[in-house]
Amino acid sequence: MDNNDSNPQLSWMGSRLRAGKITRRDFIGTATSIGLGMAISASLADQALASASPRKGGTLKVAMGHGESGDILDPASLFNGYQWALNYAFRNTLTQIGPGNVVEPGLAISWEAIPGAKQWTFELRQGVEFSNGKSMTTEDVIASINHHRGEDSKSFVKPIANEIASIKTDGKNKIIFELVSGNADLPDMLASGGFSICPANADGSIDWQSHIGTGGYLLKEYEPGIRSYLLRNPNYWRDDRAFANDIEFLTIQDPVARENALKSGVVDVIDKVDLKTAAFLNRVENIHVEETTGPLHYCYPMMTNVAPFDNNDIRMAMKYAIDRELLLKTILNGHGSVGNDTPIGPSYQYHDASIEQRKYDPDKARFHLKKAGLSSIDVSISAADAAYAGAVDATVMFKETAKRGGININVVREPNDGYWSDVWMKKPVYADYWGGYTTESEMLATGYLPGAAWNETYFDHARFTEVLLAAKAELDPSKRRGMYSELQMILRDEGGNIVPLFANEVLARSDKVNHGALSSDRGMDGRHILERWWVV
Repeated sequence: MDNNDSNPQLSWMGSRLRAGKITRRDFIGTATSIGLGMAISASLADQALASASPRKGGTLKVAMGHGESGDILDPASLFNGYQWALNYAFRNTLTQIGPGNVVEPGLAISWEAIPGAKQWTFELRQGVEFSNGKSMTTEDVIASINHHRGEDSKSFVKPIANEIASIKTDGKNKIIFELVSGNADLPDMLASGGFSICPANADGSIDWQSHIGTGGYLLKEYEPGIRSYLLRNPNYWRDDRAFANDIEFLTIQDPVARENALKSGVVDVIDKVDLKTAAFLNRVENIHVEETTGPLHYCYPMMTNVAPFDNNDIRMAMKYAIDRELLLKTILNGHGSVGNDTPIGPSYQYHDASIEQRKYDPDKARFHLKKAGLSSIDVSISAADAAYAGAVDATVMFKETAKRGGININVVREPNDGYWSDVWMKKPVYADYWGGYTTESEMLATGYLPGAAWNETYFDHARFTEVLLAAKAELDPSKRRGMYSELQMILRDEGGNIVPLFANEVLARSDKVNHGALSSDRGMDGRHILERWWVV
C-alpha cells in the first residue's frame, strides 16, 4: 500500500479493505471519485488485497496482559496466556487446533483409534529437526509425554497424562497410546501447550531448560514478566507459518499502557482490550478491534466440601441471586453472553441450548434458603481484578442483587499480587476465570472430576463421574451429545460453580499486521498468534 500512503483517505480505505470491512468495488469507487483512473484504482485495490495474504518479513510486535516475573517455560507449568503463546512460537505439539476448533496435524501427520478409544496410534512427521540440529525421534515424543505422568508430577496436564497406561513405539515413526479408559478426544487434548515436544535426555527426562524446540522461531532472549525476542527458525519444517523475520513480545499488564503502546506504534497487537473503550479504540485510524467467541468464562467457585456450600440449597440460592444480564451489560459491555452455571458454553460442540437459562430470581433464592432452614445468610467473597478486568465491580454488583434474596455478601478486596497463590483454591468462594479448553471432556475432567488438580469446587458426584467417563470413551457423536447434555444439567443444578458470564476474547491490531481465520479455542488466535500472523 505504499502508493496510497500519500493519500490518507486511500490509506484508510485500504486498511478497511484488508480487514474485510469494505469490498473491492467500494475501494475502486472511492479512488475514482478523487480523480484516479479505473486502471490505477483497480491496481491499488489489488495491492491492498495482496497485502492481506501471508508474506514473509518484518518485525512482529505483540503485547499481552499476561506474564509474571516467576514464569518458567517448563511445559508442565504453562499457567498464563503469555507462556502459552511463547511456548507455541518455538515448540510444536503432535496436533494443533485450527480455525473452527478443528484438530489439525502437527508433529503427527495422522492418528486412529480402535473401537472404544482405549488405543490410539499416531504416525509422526519425518524430517523434523530441533533448533539445535537434532532430528526428532519417537524417544523425544515419549519422554515429553512421560514428563507429565507419575505420582510426583505437578503438571497442569497431569489429569490427561494419567489416563495413559503405556506408550510404545511401532517402528521408527509410529507411537501407540494405551489408555486406562477410552478417550475419544485424545488428539484434541494433545494439542495443549503442555504436551509440547522437547528433546529427550539420556535418562528419559526432557531438556526444557535450554528452550530447544521444533517450532517456527528461535527464542533468543527471555525476561519473564517483561519481554521476549525471537528470530525465525530457518530450518522450520513447514513453510505456511512463522512469517515474521523476528518478534518482539512484551508483557504489559496495565490496560491503559497496553492500549497506548498500540496507539503509539510500540506494538502492533494487544489482547485484553478494555471493553469500556473498545468502541472508541476501533475508531482510531489504522486500528482494528476484533473478537472471537470461545470458552472463556467468569465464575465464582464455591467449595462443596465446606459449610455452608456443602448444602446444595445454599448453592442454588447463590445462583439465583446473581443478575447475569446486568453483568453482561455493565462488565462485558455486551461482548459475550450469559452463563448457565456450567463451563460448557455456546462455542462447544455439545453445548445444549435447550436447557432452560437460569435468571436472576431473588424469590427463588429465598426459597432455597428456606429449604436450608435459613431466612438469610452472610457470605464473604474474595475478589481482585487479577481474576479478570472488572471482577471487583462484578462482585459488588453481586452483593447488591443478592440482598433481595436474603444473602448478605461481604466483598473482600484482595490484592492483585498473590491472588493466585493466596486466594485461588484456598478461600471458600472467590472471583475466578477459566480460559476453557477445546473439548468438553478436557474442560470437565480438568475442573470437575474428583482428584483433579484444578477441581476448585471439590465437586464429587458419582453420577457425574460415571457419565463423564462414558462420554469420553464414546466415539458416536449422537450418543455423546446426550451424555454431555446430562452433565451440563448436573452442574447447573447441583454443581458448585456460579458461571454468570462467557466473555469474548477481544484484541486490537494495527493495519501493519494481518492474519487468516482466527482460532477461538483460546485468545490471541488460540495462542498461536506469533507463528500464524504476518507483517503487511
